[in-house]
Amino acid sequence: MLIRAQEMAGYVEAGILDCGLTGRDWILEQNAAVHEVAELIYAKEGLRPVKWVIAVPVDSRIKTVKDLNGKRIATELVGFTKRYLKSKKVKAEVDFSWGATEVKPPHLADAIVELTETGTSLKANNLRIIDTILESSTRFIANKKAWQDKWKRQKMENIVMLLKGALAAEEKVGLKMNVSAGSLKRVMSLLSAMHSPTISALSDQGWYALEVMINDKVVRDLIPKLKKAGASGIVEYQLNKVIP
Repeated sequence: MLIRAQEMAGYVEAGILDCGLTGRDWILEQNAAVHEVAELIYAKEGLRPVKWVIAVPVDSRIKTVKDLNGKRIATELVGFTKRYLKSKKVKAEVDFSWGATEVKPPHLADAIVELTETGTSLKANNLRIIDTILESSTRFIANKKAWQDKWKRQKMENIVMLLKGALAAEEKVGLKMNVSAGSLKRVMSLLSAMHSPTISALSDQGWYALEVMINDKVVRDLIPKLKKAGASGIVEYQLNKVIP
């Protein structure tokens, strides 16, 4: 059974599901009374924080949120948008929009409230942002009654630990290498900014095996330096989970 992120908070609140993954935006959209167990942040594409913004055509006379009085707004985030406008004392017509919201201004809407990461799609449709109404990230949520159940709570905490471990592993790689005693100090100086590597003596006298976990963004530049410093048999490998 496939459940959309937009629906998850409602199912968890009702107790149909004990827990699930959804965005903070959809929790707020549904006003769902759920327990937020953890925020899941991922530096690469997929789980980075995103923004819901108000955008209008580049040549629109609308400059601020106050200028939306009496205007028509298209969005998928209807409930939260209405509450946001009410908090700003702005009265506007907010219509539900399913897909292709960016193409609706100016003929089908005066403005839109849309999800964006970089703003590229908005610019491509000749839209400009006038306000950010919400920042959202992925949350692991639980039904409040289920969270009070010790057995279920332990299971959910285990799931969160493994999810965070998998996300952390996506940003790191493992390195193995062999280093002679004479080169050990030079190689270790290159790894000084990281957690101390695991060092074990090899059967060949005067040689050691080093193993370390590092950020994958630096490994490309680091490996040549390690080789030059005297490391040999360097192996880079992917990680499945990193549990602190």
